[in-house]
Amino acid sequence: MTAPNILLLMADQWRGDCLSVAGHPVVHTPFLDQLASRGVRFSRAYSASPTCIPARASLHTGMTPASHGRVGYQDYVPWDYDVTLAGELTRAGYQTQAVGKMHVYPERSQLGFQNVILHSPTGIVRMARQQGRDPGLVDDYLPWLRQQLGRDATFFDHGIDSNSYVARPWDKPEHTHPTTFVATQAADFLRRRDPRKPFFLFASFNAPHPPYDPPGWAFEQYLDREMPDPPVGDWVELFARHAKPADPTAWVADVDAATLRRARAGYYGHMTHVDHQIAYLLAELEHHGVRENTYICFISDHGEMMGDHHLYRKGFPYEGSARIPLLFAGPGVPGGSVRDELVELRDIMPTLLECAGVDPPASVEGESFLGRVRGEVGVSGEDSQWRGDLHGEHVMFGESQQWLTDGRSKYVWFSGSGHEQLFDLVADPEETRDLARDPSSADTLAWWRARLVAELDGREEGFTDGRRLIPGRPVRACLAHVTDHRQE
Repeated sequence: MTAPNILLLMADQWRGDCLSVAGHPVVHTPFLDQLASRGVRFSRAYSASPTCIPARASLHTGMTPASHGRVGYQDYVPWDYDVTLAGELTRAGYQTQAVGKMHVYPERSQLGFQNVILHSPTGIVRMARQQGRDPGLVDDYLPWLRQQLGRDATFFDHGIDSNSYVARPWDKPEHTHPTTFVATQAADFLRRRDPRKPFFLFASFNAPHPPYDPPGWAFEQYLDREMPDPPVGDWVELFARHAKPADPTAWVADVDAATLRRARAGYYGHMTHVDHQIAYLLAELEHHGVRENTYICFISDHGEMMGDHHLYRKGFPYEGSARIPLLFAGPGVPGGSVRDELVELRDIMPTLLECAGVDPPASVEGESFLGRVRGEVGVSGEDSQWRGDLHGEHVMFGESQQWLTDGRSKYVWFSGSGHEQLFDLVADPEETRDLARDPSSADTLAWWRARLVAELDGREEGFTDGRRLIPGRPVRACLAHVTDHRQE
């Protein structure tokens, strides 16, 4: 039997609710909807540490943030992992190719891939220039763009920042857009690959991450769409001290309606553009006759708050930031089903390894969901032997935001102040009502607090003594076992 191929499609900063098949009232994703109809959609998929670097570490290693050591965002920490998804598949005889965003350090680290065609986001290329490094050393897209448009061409001369909510259409020919570049380069791999080997292709789009600069047609189709107001919780003042009204890259701001409408048009426009380019790439699978023997997985590294509760960007424990889309299709996977298991980025590695018939290494902490979606083991529910809850964390504003969810409730604890939040995700999926101060929720709050104590017991930060949570402990975005390794 011919070993199956694997196509892993990754977007950046794509909210879990932003699929039309999931009922989103604005965004239109017909081709991802079609992929969902041919496979399974997970309704409760999360990123446990929802910014680019720690989320991608979980994806590529199959480990929790505490184990791979990245519990927040910190640049310039080497990715010295001996065991990775691509490395295991390469050892198993797969031809392995990455195209697009990696966000690792050093930037040319291959993480076990045999070849990487790198598109570094705007911020990384800018930092390289500021440090006196040739941007071409950290990015393959920029040299390609200059081949297309001339030696002085850049993809950041329109002035939009890589973390800004300011939006405008792409100012160059559409075929030069980074999203199109990733799809085109990925399709070219399908043309030139060794047909005697199974392949693992990782196509990683920077969109819909800012800059919000999709092609004009994609941007304009959302400008006049009716959009619901973002939810604003009764706890919105919690982050008010971090607000920066005059900063378009702010994490916290009450943005005027016109600017927010343009930001959402840019964000959703990126999604529609990615959706169309994925359709092109899937058509190339058909063209080469490999679609039926290819597992296809679509994910994002994290979401985007996009004005919910006056918050922007990512890193927060709330649904807009931490919940992600996850679509999975391939041989033996029944079409059109929706699963409600709690899945996380660490589960992708063992799942794809099982697709390839490769045993997961001992370091992998995620669980394969392949047998479940094929109906070979378990069903959703208390008897399913799947995780009952999920722990997440991220260092933000000088403290660690720790959270737990079982998909029905969510508990949040702030390590600096000791402040707690509790949400009923069934009755209040937009997290507008904080129940932590409600006397009727005292027992539920105490149960979750004890659960977090058990989760954090033994951690190097000293968040607990095993009996209670201890606020005020110093935090760092990378734990000592990672940073000490860098110094060796």
